[in-house]
Amino acid sequence: MFELRVEHSFSAGHALRGYIGKCANPHGHNYRVQVAVEGPRLNSIGLMLDFGDLKKALRAVCERFDHAYLNDLPEFETVNPSAEGVARYVFQEVGRILAAQLEEAGARLKEAVVQETDTAWAVYRPD
Repeated sequence: MFELRVEHSFSAGHALRGYIGKCANPHGHNYRVQVAVEGPRLNSIGLMLDFGDLKKALRAVCERFDHAYLNDLPEFETVNPSAEGVARYVFQEVGRILAAQLEEAGARLKEAVVQETDTAWAVYRPD
């Protein structure tokens, strides 16, 4: 099995709705986001998927978050903009963007990882 992983960073603010504690207040993070793709085979030139395409898809999803207040975005109108919520959204959107390429490669999006601080991150993997 092969695995590819790319990373992108952005800065954004948020507040956790329904949370009791400091994180209920508006605050920000310098997020680091990774997505991983896995698959059993390589194409005729020895690639599972082009790193450039994977990076482009992740950037496209994250760019709208950069220097934004996540609570104000439609994506998080009903979903708390927690690290977990961001990870699930990133996973779903990158998967949507790359669906045809993943299918052609016989690969799948494995996970999305969202790191809020040096010591705290969330991982989303589908069931």
